[in-house]
Amino acid sequence: MQAYDEIYRDGITACRGAFAVEWADRMREDMEAALEEALARPGGAVGRGPNRYYVEIHPEQLRGFADLASHPWVTAVCEAVLGPRYQIVELGFDVPGPGAVDQPWHRDFPMPPVTRDTGRLNSLAFNLTGVDTTEAMGPFEIAPGTQFDDDPAFEHGMFPPKDRYPRYLERAVRKYPRRGDISARSALTIHRGTANVSDTSRPVLVLGVDAPGAGNDERHAMAVTRDYHAALPAVVRDHLTCAVVDTLVPIEQKHTIEGLVMGDA
Repeated sequence: MQAYDEIYRDGITACRGAFAVEWADRMREDMEAALEEALARPGGAVGRGPNRYYVEIHPEQLRGFADLASHPWVTAVCEAVLGPRYQIVELGFDVPGPGAVDQPWHRDFPMPPVTRDTGRLNSLAFNLTGVDTTEAMGPFEIAPGTQFDDDPAFEHGMFPPKDRYPRYLERAVRKYPRRGDISARSALTIHRGTANVSDTSRPVLVLGVDAPGAGNDERHAMAVTRDYHAALPAVVRDHLTCAVVDTLVPIEQKHTIEGLVMGDA
């Protein structure tokens, strides 16, 4: 599978035009509503640098969740990279607002032992943009082929020291996705958000998926109600790893990345 090969070679792949623009616009509306609610309560959002937030949401807060989780390209990539028993463990979004600054180069969590010891990737992050990305909005920047970089000098196993930055700058590729595109990447691939000098926020949805036993579900707290869970198509329900509850409660964010709070690149 081409996507499998690209993820193992570059750490990232994409499917252009997977959804209609109208679908992506509804997704943006749902993210904007969730951000407004999250910022109005303690613990509703976490900072990822100045004017940059991450918010985890419940699947029922996204009208297109089942569409995304059952999309043939998404399911095929999950099965190819993570195996047939893959687990959906995260739904959230990042919002770099106007004035967001360059993040330091980083990965989203330390390299797991299975990757270090065997070279196998056991998680994926799917991203969908809520806007047609321009240079001024501070596009996502990634250093292809760095998902297997392993150095004890990485702070917290996630942040390479600044004397390693030339390696990432040499490889750096900025991404300009449009509404309806989907990308899939290893969150171990070294990346950063760049400065948003526009007057427009750039919300990006995140769907996190694990191989069995990867353990990233411990960083997240999404849930679904019983009726919603029962109504999901089997291709989604069978892979959804979260609490099934009578009543949803607002999520207090767990997945903080302390090194991103100051946004000091």
